[in-house]
Amino acid sequence: MIDTPLKLSSDISLVAGIGPRSKLLYQRLGIHTVGDLLKHLPMRYERHLDEGSIAQADAMVGAEDGSKSAGVIAVRGEIATLRVQPGPRPRVEATLEDETGRVRLVWFNAPWLKQKIHAGATGLVQGEVKRFRGYLEMVNPKWTPLDGAPERESFDARLRPIYPATEDLASSRIEKSIVAVLPGAIPLVQDPMPESLRSLRALAPLGDSYRRMHQPADEDDMRGARRRLAYDELFLLQLGVMLKRWQLRRSAVAKELPLRGAIDERIRKRLPFQLTPDQDRVCAEIAKDLAAGQPMNRLLQGDVGSGKTAVAAYAMLLAAAHGAQAALLAPTEILAEQHVASLSRMLEGSGVRIGLLTGTLKAKERARVVAAAAAGELDWIIGTHALLAEGVHFHDLALVVIDEQHRFGVAQRAVLREKSSREHVARAPHVLVMTATPIPRTLALTVFGDLDVSTIRMSPPGRSPVTTRWVTPQTSTEIYRWLDPQLIAGDRAFIVVPAIDSQNPDSDNALADVTTHLAWLQSGPLHGRRLGAMHGRLSAEERVHVMERFRSGELDAIVATTVIEVGVDVPQATVIVIEHAERFGLAQLHQLRGRVGRGAKPGTCILIGEPATDEALKRLEALVGTSDGFRIAELDLEIRGPGELVGARQSGLPPFRVADLVRDLDLLRDARRDAAELVQQDPLLEKPQHALLKRKLLHSYGEALGLADVG
Repeated sequence: MIDTPLKLSSDISLVAGIGPRSKLLYQRLGIHTVGDLLKHLPMRYERHLDEGSIAQADAMVGAEDGSKSAGVIAVRGEIATLRVQPGPRPRVEATLEDETGRVRLVWFNAPWLKQKIHAGATGLVQGEVKRFRGYLEMVNPKWTPLDGAPERESFDARLRPIYPATEDLASSRIEKSIVAVLPGAIPLVQDPMPESLRSLRALAPLGDSYRRMHQPADEDDMRGARRRLAYDELFLLQLGVMLKRWQLRRSAVAKELPLRGAIDERIRKRLPFQLTPDQDRVCAEIAKDLAAGQPMNRLLQGDVGSGKTAVAAYAMLLAAAHGAQAALLAPTEILAEQHVASLSRMLEGSGVRIGLLTGTLKAKERARVVAAAAAGELDWIIGTHALLAEGVHFHDLALVVIDEQHRFGVAQRAVLREKSSREHVARAPHVLVMTATPIPRTLALTVFGDLDVSTIRMSPPGRSPVTTRWVTPQTSTEIYRWLDPQLIAGDRAFIVVPAIDSQNPDSDNALADVTTHLAWLQSGPLHGRRLGAMHGRLSAEERVHVMERFRSGELDAIVATTVIEVGVDVPQATVIVIEHAERFGLAQLHQLRGRVGRGAKPGTCILIGEPATDEALKRLEALVGTSDGFRIAELDLEIRGPGELVGARQSGLPPFRVADLVRDLDLLRDARRDAAELVQQDPLLEKPQHALLKRKLLHSYGEALGLADVG
């Protein structure tokens, strides 16, 4: 019980049974207050059935081997036999009998049980019952001795919550603490949701939903509570995104960059090929945005090799035509260098001045580029995170292009907006973010909900199909023997490995690395072929030199890390071999595959891997099964779930605790509509009925979304 008046902000040490040592265990789970304890929700539920006899348990299990009970069953009885089997995986086996039958009990890795259990002992066992070789069996059941103890109350049927726990802090202990605080904590929960919305969506009160999550009467009870909490998460993020969108459109000013016929004609003459109908449509959407006085905030998504860079170049040339600056932010130095090289070739003789700014530039060169950007002596500044550094300013930044949106979050976009002010005039740049990892519709509605979305589905002419194969490491030598004559015939190949060298203390020594793998190939299956190395430790000059040699045909193959994942465009490369493919994410594998088949000859992608998990197996099977990046994106969301994709690491936003973007799509659509309507009615959340909602929004997303104006 609680000795002092309970508050949601009360320290958990005030909860009965939580002492100084227990407090540390709870804190490791992020539980510091009573409110945190209330929000520590079950990750799943066990269905506990009524206590019964062994015969009743038998009747609940199907007659076929492998059939199981529909939940956890409790039976009482006496231990008839007991056997302890030692070894690397010690096993305790027992037979429990009552007057109606017998059930076999098996515990793995629990040798300590032989001190707690013996033949003739009476007790209660709880667990799932299954049919094994015709007999009833319970594996790793909970054992409660009844010897000499007073008769205990029956094991009641219920949905038992199973909480995220640790080895030192079991789910049952967490449940006991939560049960202790629920009566006092639930009345203190303030519901920020306006009554009109709760009524519209038939949502249960917030406090009652927390109670039902922890102590559901049945599955319907739990589902209703979960729906309320999931809606809250989705609605709050949608509200933040909609408010940010409203702020930018109503309060921010951007430079107008109107497209005139003569400008359009000059730009198209600079592009290396005729735009596809998809690219034409997207360029028109972007040009319309750039002509407005409000900042563009657009996401350009397209599959690998769909021609997004040409569209970005179109927009950047439109800025240059008006005497304004454009910045291109790339996630890696090699991609930034690639952009400078390819765009410089495109603009040769044009008068457009391009600068490169990366973290490895020498101090003198960095100072020169920074000064030139601030003085307006550069039209395009292309770089990595170095563009976000303090001290980097622009003379007249009108457009920001962010390549590979998933590598940069809301915060990075905000930093670039701040750098665009000129002569005390607060002006936001137009922002175009691009991704070659198409974003599932569900994510486009959430993390990227403040962006208008343009999509290129059609690939430019000249792209060839890529065939994908998956083989095990045992056949890798045969793969390289197959590759050898391809290289002799003039094809070029990328060979991707996870590590740079085996001396890296952070790497797994069992993984292939650039140094060792290159030496093995040169002395073995690819002896006589011209091989090079590419990785992040090379200097910028070395990377450019290696890529130029590869592009010109001086090198037959490159052994590389994933630095070649995005942006590397060598049309002559037809084969990519990916070692330890099971170690890479699905979107990353698709990106790597996109390095080949960029010319007239078909491409081949060989995945060498030995998946140890179902998830890894699904990734490899998905990649072999489809080359459609939009389908890959949906499969990635299904396989990994939304946690990784919308977590703080990638988006700058806190992850969802309850909502699931795969199963809650309809709820997301409702939340989005409701948030849009609320922002239209009360864009600054000034009405009294929205005060609590506003406070919760700013606490949850104020910093991540930059909602200072709302505050």
